[in-house]
Amino acid sequence: MKIEKNTIVSLRYKLTDAQNNVIEEPDSPMVYLHGGYEGTFPKIETLLDGQDVGYEATIQLEPNEAFGEYDPELLKIEPRTRFPEPLEVGMQFEGVPDAEEDAAADDTDDEPLIYTVTDVADNQVVLDGNHPLAGMALRFWVQVEDVRAATDDEIENRHPEGGEGFSFGMPNDDDSDDDEEFPSGALGGNDAGPRTLH
Repeated sequence: MKIEKNTIVSLRYKLTDAQNNVIEEPDSPMVYLHGGYEGTFPKIETLLDGQDVGYEATIQLEPNEAFGEYDPELLKIEPRTRFPEPLEVGMQFEGVPDAEEDAAADDTDDEPLIYTVTDVADNQVVLDGNHPLAGMALRFWVQVEDVRAATDDEIENRHPEGGEGFSFGMPNDDDSDDDEEFPSGALGGNDAGPRTLH
């Protein structure tokens, strides 16, 4: 079966930066619903369209085709008293506590912004709302492991059965602000089950 709209694709992949340093090479394949459901990056879908099991290729995505450009305005310094203890670098928070004025400025249709703690000082916390891979050109090696027809439920739900919650954020084509949510462990994490590359 060839990859086309409304097929479920199992894809092995390796993600590297432009210097071929490995960022992620999961043991389990990512599984996504093909055909414009935001299960993976549009450039990868275009590459895979019409391909069959066994197809492999390497493709480079520029920042605007992947996780967006790095936005320095998404870097925030907040008082440490606003955060729970213990507080460690790498922890993630949805939005910034007591920052309703910032939330009001955001488009209400967007998912809440996820901030990652990048530095902790005595009285202050540095938060970064950018995706960890924002601003980076990325190379993906992909290999098609399986292709099957999607079920009616999968098409209605816009993702493979059991695939919800294993994706990491991708900016919409018409929204380069990179305000999509990504769960903590989704990139380089140890989550079991299907993964989605986006």
